[in-house]
Amino acid sequence: MSYEPPRPVRGLLLTPEDRAAPARISRLRRLGLGERPEPALDAFADHLGQLTGAPYAMVNFIGEDHQFFAGLCTPVVAPVVREDGSRPEVGRILPRDHGFCPHVVVRRKALVLEDVRDYPRFAGNPVVDEYGIRSYLGAPLVDRYGMVLGTVCASDVAPRAWGRSGLDTIKALAAELVVRIERSEADGLPI
Repeated sequence: MSYEPPRPVRGLLLTPEDRAAPARISRLRRLGLGERPEPALDAFADHLGQLTGAPYAMVNFIGEDHQFFAGLCTPVVAPVVREDGSRPEVGRILPRDHGFCPHVVVRRKALVLEDVRDYPRFAGNPVVDEYGIRSYLGAPLVDRYGMVLGTVCASDVAPRAWGRSGLDTIKALAAELVVRIERSEADGLPI
């Protein structure tokens, strides 16, 4: 009998298994989404950032091993300064195990984290240390077939009491964006 030591787990980061990923990726490709930045989705993320007052806002499509921010709103200068004096740069792609959107996609429900450090499951997430993310508000983009295409979300580097109004806002914006995506599909026009 042999003994294998347990694999180290950073915090309690347990990114959920995403069995729907292959079908979602196929649907996103048919829609022409999730592989390049979309100016209309950047504008949508800007609007979300203004509504919530959050420094980060995204329209995020989740693949099997990564996330792609087709819509992205970030501060001109990252609010977090690392120990070496540098500031993190937010790109359009993150590994699937970074952030909280993969949880929203698999759960199929909005997620509100007023202070991520209050939740052991999320406190060890790499975005907490790398980008200083302390709060998160996200909702799934569920199409007419019941498929979760991705998320809309906002994040802050300080704890935030998003409250019921924040939850209602993010859910309404997710529903609004799904209507725009489906209208675009039906009309054969860009979003």
